[in-house]
Parts: sequence; C-alpha cells; structure tokens
Amino acid sequence: MNIAVIGGTGLIGSQVVEILNANGHHAVPHSPSSGLDLLNGQGLAEALDGADVVVNLTNSPTFDEASPAFFRQTMDTLLAAAEAAGVGHAVILSIVGADLVPDLVYYRAKVLQENILKAGPVPYSIVRATQFFEFMDSVLSWTSDEHTVRLPATLVQPMASADVARAVADVSVGTPLRDTRDVAGPEVFRLDELGRITLAARGDRRTVVTDDTAGMFAAASGKALIAGDGAVLAKTAYRDWLAR
Repeated sequence: MNIAVIGGTGLIGSQVVEILNANGHHAVPHSPSSGLDLLNGQGLAEALDGADVVVNLTNSPTFDEASPAFFRQTMDTLLAAAEAAGVGHAVILSIVGADLVPDLVYYRAKVLQENILKAGPVPYSIVRATQFFEFMDSVLSWTSDEHTVRLPATLVQPMASADVARAVADVSVGTPLRDTRDVAGPEVFRLDELGRITLAARGDRRTVVTDDTAGMFAAASGKALIAGDGAVLAKTAYRDWLAR
C-alpha cells in the first residue's frame, strides 16, 4: 500500500513511517523540509501522486487563536488535492476529549479539523489519542520555578508516542472507519500526581503544588481527558517508560 505521511518527520510521523515500511508498505514522509507546504499546497500534488492513503500529522505552530485558521486552510487544501489524486483514505490524529474542553482554543481547532474531514469528499478515519508521555516535561515547565511546580488535579490517561504511532499505522492500512477510534494509556492519574512521579524518577527536588488554576489543563474538568468505553488501551505503563 502506498501511503503519504504529511508531517512524516515529527515525533509521531517518523514512527508511523518506520512502522509502515517495516510491515511491507511504501510510506513516504512529507514535510516542509521535503518541499511540501500544506498551507498553500506547494508540493502536495507530487506527494499524493499514486498514494492510496494520506495520513495528516501536521500541527499548528501555535496553540492560540491562530490555530483554527491553520487547520481550516490545511484541511481544505489537503482534501481538495486528495480528491483530485484519487486518494481513497484520509487519516488524522486528534485528541481524546477535544470536544469537551471548549475553553481551550486549540482543542476547538482540533474539533474543527475533525469536522472538516467528516464533511469532506474522501473516506476518512480519525484517531483520537490522550496526552503523550513525551510532553510531560513541557507540562512541568509551564507553571514552574526553581522550587515548585504548580499543577491541577485534572485526570489524565497518558500514553507513549510509540503506542500512538502504532495506532495510527494500524488504522491507516485498514478500511476507512468513517468514524473515530480513541486510544489511551493503561492508567489514569491526577496530573499533579503524575508530576510528582516524574520529578521523583528524575531526582528533581522541586515540590509539586496542587493548583487547579495552573496551566492549560486546568481548563479540563471531570473525566474530559479520559478515554471512554470502547477505547483501545495501550500496554506501555508510565513508570516503565520513565525507567527506560
């Protein structure tokens, strides 16, 4: 199967390409470094030539008010080109609970991206994943100083990027879902608890202070970021990942 992976050099995309090619498919990564500009379509026709599937893993360069316009323009451009090229399956990666956190503009932008795909001309699949283990350092940095890290008690169910990539690769080579598949880690944590586990594993002596107004994830309440019934649960546990 010929698969064009847009954003194929990033954290998830590079792993998706590796998995697909190891399983006998022909997956090609495309990104600005290869001459592709998804905003204006430069290089897109060439990237999709002969592709059976397109996987779009590009991300907005910011999480602010500019993100909805980014996803609208890139999805409109991609779907028009995919239809013209006869691509039979379009796949995107989104976020578990994106529709349940309306106070976050970036989450609203991801819902917009999903809706554009659903209404578009190409058979589709949406993979919604929970937060990545690899992003925990960024989360800790948002509300920290040399002595403390402030984190809300928001419930999260994080997973390894390698497990996200496997889920995306699996969906990409299957029949279009015309639906959404949720994937999540095997354990639920409070975010402040996850911060303490992370700092302890790294010998970081800073104190985690529970602050339900701190950081981006303070906008999520209840079980908004937790996978519901029917989600595919990954096997990699956070403490095992940290130990490696």
